[in-house]
Amino acid sequence: MKFLYDLLVFKASILLPIIALFNKKIKIFVDGRKETFSKISTLKNKKTIWFHVASLGEFEQARPIIEELKKDYKHYKILVTFFSPSGYEIRKNYNLADVVCYLPLDSKSNAKKFVEIVNPEFAIFIKYEFWPNLLNELKRQEIPTILVSGILREKQLFFKSYGDFMRKSLQAFHHFFVQDENSKNLLNSIDFKNVTIAGDTRFDRVSKILNQDNSLDFINQFKDNKYTIVAGSTWQEDEELLVNYINNKASEDEKFIIAPHNIKQEAVLELQKSIHKKTVLFSAKADKNLAEYQVFIIDTIGILTKIYAAADLAYVGGGLKTGLHNILEPATFGIPVVIGNNYDKFKEAVDLVKIGGCISIKNQEEFTQNFINLKEDEGFRKLTGEINKRYIKDHLGATKLVMNYLKDKI
Repeated sequence: MKFLYDLLVFKASILLPIIALFNKKIKIFVDGRKETFSKISTLKNKKTIWFHVASLGEFEQARPIIEELKKDYKHYKILVTFFSPSGYEIRKNYNLADVVCYLPLDSKSNAKKFVEIVNPEFAIFIKYEFWPNLLNELKRQEIPTILVSGILREKQLFFKSYGDFMRKSLQAFHHFFVQDENSKNLLNSIDFKNVTIAGDTRFDRVSKILNQDNSLDFINQFKDNKYTIVAGSTWQEDEELLVNYINNKASEDEKFIIAPHNIKQEAVLELQKSIHKKTVLFSAKADKNLAEYQVFIIDTIGILTKIYAAADLAYVGGGLKTGLHNILEPATFGIPVVIGNNYDKFKEAVDLVKIGGCISIKNQEEFTQNFINLKEDEGFRKLTGEINKRYIKDHLGATKLVMNYLKDKI
C-alpha cells in the first residue's frame, strides 16, 4: 500500500501542472507550491514551531495556540503551512506567523528536504492532516510532534487491515489531543495510549470574539434596529432556498445580510439579480442610505464574524452539499443557527442539533417553516440561542491543556 501511495503522489506531481494549464484553482495550487522552499529557507537555523493546517477552519483551531506561544515565547519563529488554496489565500498575511506557505506534495524527497530546512523545535498538526512521508521524516529526525483538536473515524485507513503504513506513520506523534472519546478509543484500539481528550481549540478562539469590538457602522445603519438574518458562507444551493424565502415569504420588517462563499463579481451580480427586494452590495454601499435596503450582499472577506454580532438568526452555508462552514462563530453570540442536513462530520454541529441550539433543514419547506417559527416565536428564538451560548462556555479549555503540555517540552 505504501508503494501505491508514493506512486499516486508521483503521478500527481506530473499531472497537476498539466491540469493547471486548464484549471485556475489547480494553477493556484501548483504555482503556490513553487515558492514553498524559498520561503522556508528564511527559517534555516532558527528556532521554529511549525503548524500545519488543511484550510481556514483548521487554521482557526491553530490560532489560539499560536497567540499563546507568541505571548510567552517571542524568540520562536512561527511557520504555518496550508494544504488548501482557499485557506492560504485568506491567511497568507497572518501577522503572528513569520512564514505562511503551502505544504509541498508528500513525496519522500519533499518531506526530507522540508524537514531538514525547517528543522522545527516542534511540529503541530491540526485535526486530521496525516501525511505519511512527512510524518515518517519527522519521526526519523526525532522532531517532537503532536496532533491538536484531532478527530478520528472508524472509516479512516488507520483502522483497516490494509492500512499498516498509515498506522506506522502515527508513531511520529508524541501525543494526541483529540476532541472526543470515540477518537481516543479508536487510537487505543491500535495501541496508541498517549491520548488526551482535550476538546476543540476553536471554542477558545470564538469565545474571545465577544471581547473585541464587533460593531460595524454600516451594518448598524443597514439593520436599523430591525429583525436581521445573517447568511454566512453560502453556496448556490443555500442561496436558492434563501432567495425563495426572501422573494415569497419575507415580511417588510425583516432584513437579510448574505455573505456568499463565492464573491466573484459574476456570481454576486447573479445573486443580486435573483432577489426581488431592494438589494445593495458592500462594494457599492458608498453614499447609499443603507437603512432603505432590505438585503445586503457582502462581496468581500474578513468581516463575517463581526456581522454575526448583529444577527437575530444565522444561517451557515455548506451543509446541504459542499461541506458545512463554521457554526461556532455565530453560536458564540447566543443566536439560533440553521444549517443543511449534511453535518455528521462536524462534532459541534452534531452536538448542537441534538441539544436544540442548531436546526437542520433539508428542503425549502423545512427552511421556510423554521425561519417563520424563529421570527414569530421570540421565546423559542432566545432559548435556542442560549443553548448555543452555553454550549460554547461548556467546551472551553482545550488551548490551556495543549499549552501546559508544550510548556513542559519547549
